[in-house]
Amino acid sequence: MTIQTAQHEHWGQARGLVARRYADRGYLCNDLSTQPDGAEIICSAFEGACTVGTIAVRFDDAHGLRADAIFANELHALRAEGLRLCEFGRLALDHDIAESKGLLGHLFHVAYLHAHRLACCNLLVIEVNPRHVAFYRRMLGFKVHAEARLNPRVNAPAVLMTLDLIWAREQIGRLGGSAAGAQAARTLYSYFYDAAAEAALLAKLRQ
Repeated sequence: MTIQTAQHEHWGQARGLVARRYADRGYLCNDLSTQPDGAEIICSAFEGACTVGTIAVRFDDAHGLRADAIFANELHALRAEGLRLCEFGRLALDHDIAESKGLLGHLFHVAYLHAHRLACCNLLVIEVNPRHVAFYRRMLGFKVHAEARLNPRVNAPAVLMTLDLIWAREQIGRLGGSAAGAQAARTLYSYFYDAAAEAALLAKLRQ
């Protein structure tokens, strides 16, 4: 399995995977455009030529983030503090993937490299269904920043959560590559790449 920044010819596969997984959960699939607009990067996992996992990294620009649609006041307040925001979204894994934690950890790590190590963002925001809040808090250290509101893009409630990417960098350095250890059940960071693999990935992304 390989994980990389998806080229434009693969964006349609990523969109299809997201649409299928959203439909499985009963979500609407509005606003799933994969047309490049300069503010978004798609990271995907491949088995052969097939996309089996995907996550979108969106950078803050004049048009804002997707979360601004329902959490504009909260995001404006964070910007006023001088924080550099980015957003992860459209996360989807193929249901046939057995080792989902490993895949999820690697996808998040590549997305983190784009967001923090390359773009120098220091705060990550996500919108998650309330039933997933406990997972993101426990396994990745996200904090709830605003309680649930209806997200019209998926016709489901969404909670705004934030993650300090400087803190996340410390966790990756301490725990990355340790999935065989006892802490694997307690944190997703143990499924991130180790320091050597991260350095190799970062060098490749910078090319």
